[in-house]
Amino acid sequence: MPRVSERYDGLGVGFAPYLQPPGNDVIRWTVGEPGFDTPNEVIDAAIQGLKDGKTKYTRGAGSLELCSEVSSYLNEKHGIKYSPEDIIITPGAKQGLLYSFLITTMPGDEVILLAPSWASYEPMLKIIEAVPVHVPVRKDNFHPDLSAIKNAITEKTKMILLNSPCNPTGAVFTPYEIQEIVNIAKENDLWIVSDEIYARLVWVDYPHVSPASLPGGMERTIVVNGWSKSWAMTGMRLGFLAGPPDAMKAAAKSQANSASHVPTFLMDAAKVALKCDKDVEKFNKEYLKRRKIMVEGLSQIPGLRITEPEGAFYVFVDVTGTGMSDIEFANGALEAGVQLIPASLITGGEGFVRISYASDEEIINEGLIRLKKWLIK
Repeated sequence: MPRVSERYDGLGVGFAPYLQPPGNDVIRWTVGEPGFDTPNEVIDAAIQGLKDGKTKYTRGAGSLELCSEVSSYLNEKHGIKYSPEDIIITPGAKQGLLYSFLITTMPGDEVILLAPSWASYEPMLKIIEAVPVHVPVRKDNFHPDLSAIKNAITEKTKMILLNSPCNPTGAVFTPYEIQEIVNIAKENDLWIVSDEIYARLVWVDYPHVSPASLPGGMERTIVVNGWSKSWAMTGMRLGFLAGPPDAMKAAAKSQANSASHVPTFLMDAAKVALKCDKDVEKFNKEYLKRRKIMVEGLSQIPGLRITEPEGAFYVFVDVTGTGMSDIEFANGALEAGVQLIPASLITGGEGFVRISYASDEEIINEGLIRLKKWLIK
């Protein structure tokens, strides 16, 4: 009997074991999915696309109209100035990340990850035989340790991977930190892949800043973003890449030889979503309310150390004060009727759990009641 390729031996699946739907009457604080319905205008545009017969092959990089809208959106919202020809619409931001990893590395090349980082980065790099190098962030606020990044660079380093706002920590890197990382990349002739899927979910008094918008950043940065988080469109699997022309030509080849293009009838829906600022603002107001409820509730529980989340919709909680490991804490919480994620499933997450506050207020409040009943004797 033939054997499965060795590249899958020992390959992790990140948070997947704790993302499975729990049994009945279990509060779910795990999935990074907006707790809102997709805006009606977006749904209507998708349906109209089907009615208009947009079910055929189209331009592989995405319709030029949609790529133009993405180009304008990036310029208007984030000061990123890539042309429509340098935009690729991908089947979700995760697929865009895989393309960007293929573009920036060869087998054996090293990639700097700021640990802890999102659970899929390391397995994706390993599957293409790139080498993840984990550089711990600061423990007080989960921001980059710039000296540690510099010290981690070797002759094999080819790329620095950024994610701000960050999943799982909720950190939003400052403009100074991003510029310093651009400077490091420039000095060492490195690529930057910037995962900006949470770019509109910022709760601090300074903005999200893309390395592509800063001096020295545009020519070496691939921006990865998409529609899943800000517009509550996770199931539509729509993402995009933006970057220098040579990189985007390579991305177009990656798409042509794998996915061809995203569903044609969804392109108009994606275009409509970029104009739905009122929905984004409404969602963000709700996230701020839910964040407040979650942080205040968790802060009342002895043994938990909370760092105020600066963006995205996660709280990264230090549970070592309970005397339990993060795995023990997660398993105990599940027995108490609350599902959350132990962060030791990723490098650098030992002693922490990730909690999503994207769910509605009733679920947050009920989960807090259950945790307090379990932990406060």
